[in-house]
Amino acid sequence: MRRLASVALVSGAAALDNGVGRSPAMGWNSWNRYGCRVNEELIKQAADYLVDSGLHRLGYEYVNVDDCWQATRDSNGRIHENPLTFPSGMQSLADYVHAKGLKFGLYSSAGTFTCQGKPGGLGFEVQDAKIYADWGVDYFKYDNCNNEGMSDKRGTIERYGALRDALNATGRHINYAICNWGQANIWEYGNSLGNSWRTTGGIEDKWDSVMEIIHLNLFLGNYSEPGGFNDMDMLEVGNGGMTMEEYRSHFSIWAALKSPLLLGNSPTLPPNPSTFEIVSNPEVIAVHQDRLGVSAFHRAQLDDIMLWIGALKNGDRLLLVLNSGNTTNVDLDIALHAFVLKEEDSIVSHKWRVEVRDLWSRKTLGTFKGRIPVRDVPKHGVKMYRVSKKGADKTFPSLANAPPEFKDHPIKYAQDEPWLPWLFVFGSMAVGVAFALYRIHLQRREGYEQLA
Repeated sequence: MRRLASVALVSGAAALDNGVGRSPAMGWNSWNRYGCRVNEELIKQAADYLVDSGLHRLGYEYVNVDDCWQATRDSNGRIHENPLTFPSGMQSLADYVHAKGLKFGLYSSAGTFTCQGKPGGLGFEVQDAKIYADWGVDYFKYDNCNNEGMSDKRGTIERYGALRDALNATGRHINYAICNWGQANIWEYGNSLGNSWRTTGGIEDKWDSVMEIIHLNLFLGNYSEPGGFNDMDMLEVGNGGMTMEEYRSHFSIWAALKSPLLLGNSPTLPPNPSTFEIVSNPEVIAVHQDRLGVSAFHRAQLDDIMLWIGALKNGDRLLLVLNSGNTTNVDLDIALHAFVLKEEDSIVSHKWRVEVRDLWSRKTLGTFKGRIPVRDVPKHGVKMYRVSKKGADKTFPSLANAPPEFKDHPIKYAQDEPWLPWLFVFGSMAVGVAFALYRIHLQRREGYEQLA
């Protein structure tokens, strides 16, 4: 194994500036659906799918080959693709993808072997980077298998920094995706190494896996910024292991938290209508690609109800509510102080008027004062709203430097309004009094009739 290139071990360095990745990546990846069953015809089909379905016009631009494309290294250390599954070669395949107006991605591992036992990249960074650039690679995912025990912070910076420097030295703009499974708190310094960094282990096509990843990312939003983003792993939408409501939640939260949106479903035409309706929603994608590049942050929780708030470039706010439990059709009210960080802003927030647009129904729900009604949140479902402030002052207070925890409670169940029980009590009393007076009236009338 060759020696790693010298890499400065820095902490808290400025974000990587390699000319790409100002917004989180969007595209398609082969792994979730096909694993090692990957070949050049499948990749061409995926490129055709993104173009012919119109998804490329929404921002899905990367077509990424994951593990198992490699065959061997020759006596000079040069990496070679599998001639049986990629007979035309990677450069030819990249040319096909580029001719479609798309970008081409590849995979390896920062170890001696990949996760599927193919030749890894550890020690071959400079040579590999030149080859990838020559092939026309635009996106590179670097995994964490067989890392020779170099998984602590120092080893992580050495391994991933070596390829970062080698890729940058080629002069080609390559979106660099670090996949170290969240080890060594990669989010604390990942922005100096790559354009994205995996914060967890691999996703599975089931709700419990989605929720585990959500919980592990609850307090990491402050580490994302233009040029470098938390990666919650590739999308499972449409692969059959969850309900469509769960897939919609999965997609919504990944979009709101600015995780890369890399499709992992079958690239067949015509696309499945339900799957396509989720992954092609332009208003949700607009939140994901918003030029401010700021992740939504976890604002509050009430039982199984989770609330995120986010800032958008034009001054609007994102409101995302998830019902992670098994109760169906939950009705909530979200107080407008959910959109503030300071007590003085909270005091006046009840006077605000806001316009609310539902990003999934793609309808404006109306203008509300003091609170936003959120109705019929389904089991494992979401409500995703864009909120605009109305009136003379249309500017929300800043959400910069949000703390990890809040003391207020902006979420209430709709039936928990404090005046409702009293309304029932006084209403019942009024009915009882009226009925008693009516009986007295009847008794008196009956007495008058007897006297007559």
